[in-house]
Amino acid sequence: MSGAHKKLQVLAAIVVLAAVAWLIAGRGLVNYDTLYSLAWGRELSEGRSLFLSAPFTPTLHPFGILLGLLLSPFSKTVVTGVHGVAATDIVVVLAFLTLGAMLWLTYALGALWFGRWAGALAALIMLTRRPLLDFGARAYVDIPYVALVLAAVLVESRRRRASTPVLALLAVAGLIRPEAWAFSGAYIVYLWFSGEHRTRQVAGWLALAAAGPVIWLLGDLVLAGDALHSLTGTHANGRALGRETGLSGLVTTAPWRLGEILREPVLFGAVGGLGFAIWLLRDRVRTPIVVALVALGAFSVLAIAGLPINGRYLLLPAVIGAIFCGAGVFGWRELASGDKHRQPWAIFALFTILLLLVFTPAQVDRISNLRYALSRQEQIQNDLQALIKQPPGVITTTCTPITVPNHRPVPVLSLWLNLPPQVIFSADEQLVPTGQFIAAATPQVASDYILDPRDLNRRVIGPPRALTLAGGNRSWLVYKRCATPSG
Repeated sequence: MSGAHKKLQVLAAIVVLAAVAWLIAGRGLVNYDTLYSLAWGRELSEGRSLFLSAPFTPTLHPFGILLGLLLSPFSKTVVTGVHGVAATDIVVVLAFLTLGAMLWLTYALGALWFGRWAGALAALIMLTRRPLLDFGARAYVDIPYVALVLAAVLVESRRRRASTPVLALLAVAGLIRPEAWAFSGAYIVYLWFSGEHRTRQVAGWLALAAAGPVIWLLGDLVLAGDALHSLTGTHANGRALGRETGLSGLVTTAPWRLGEILREPVLFGAVGGLGFAIWLLRDRVRTPIVVALVALGAFSVLAIAGLPINGRYLLLPAVIGAIFCGAGVFGWRELASGDKHRQPWAIFALFTILLLLVFTPAQVDRISNLRYALSRQEQIQNDLQALIKQPPGVITTTCTPITVPNHRPVPVLSLWLNLPPQVIFSADEQLVPTGQFIAAATPQVASDYILDPRDLNRRVIGPPRALTLAGGNRSWLVYKRCATPSG
């Protein structure tokens, strides 16, 4: 089979996996952080400075900023009367394609290490994890980060000491998550001690490894005036939102978050698969163990440094866990036909399969709940957009300032109204007795759309008394008191 034909097969598999993920999730929505990246990219493309001192502005990922810049032509028009592809539509498509790539890479690595059946089961496990589907359907940048690291691991697993291609993939990953810097450093140490090298080679490796942190620091310095803005800003946001962090959070919360992704039967199979693989397939188990240790080590350093412990930061260890579960169920097939250890491993595999089947209804319920949550939030968001689209729009750009109950609707309204995010105020930040106030029509809308289940402060601020009701629908009410007749 030619190389071109193999690449077409891989591309087709990625598209199919992306389509299956989309069918399971039912739809896609763009999350708060990525919406901000799109708004920031549009602002930068128009030569404006970014306003980063508003409460709960997300981390300045260089990858997200670049994505926002590239998609800025699709982010610059007011929604009213516009027909065509929006930046958010493109992001959703890219998000599912990236998720498909991550799933294929999970299969490819599992197949390379423990056989095709193990790889297929690992990919199926990840495809049916609610957190992964949730993060993928909401276009979190953590999915392309995991995909890039897995691609680097696959390149190295297929061709030892591949060096430059591996470091190039990790350099791009380092524009998304700082954990990739640890992988680059660990890989250079491995290259240094494992073979011959020339000074020029080492200089090139170090340049690639340094690209991520240098670009990140310079980006923060140029855009925020502080090279450590991402670190301090993320730390401040995590503290304000009451997110778990530090050594205590690492011990108590991180295992729980990993368990939320994989769930009990997969964890059971992963532990058994790891044990059997270390015992009987030791030459194949080194790479996945190293990948898991580096990922967990980098995550631990960031958590101890004060960054929040989010489940999406554990997706890479979760993939390795799924692959080990695949090994637990099908790794015995890699032993010689007469090997006496095949039978006990196969018995363990059978028990793991039974556990997976018993827990399947619960997993189906979790995915069903996710589909409902995405559908509900899409409906609420569409209702908000309708108040801008309908002629004449209830929400306008001529009656300012615009205030919303909390920070969550800010970036999407910024995109739709073609306004800088800083001119849309959160009532938590400032309550103004003039302009427009966009309120949730019911407590249920507030709970389903603008409140996070983990929020410490679940108070929803209502409109000032000086404003009067100007319109609304089943999800939103718009109150106004315009300073000019044009509003």
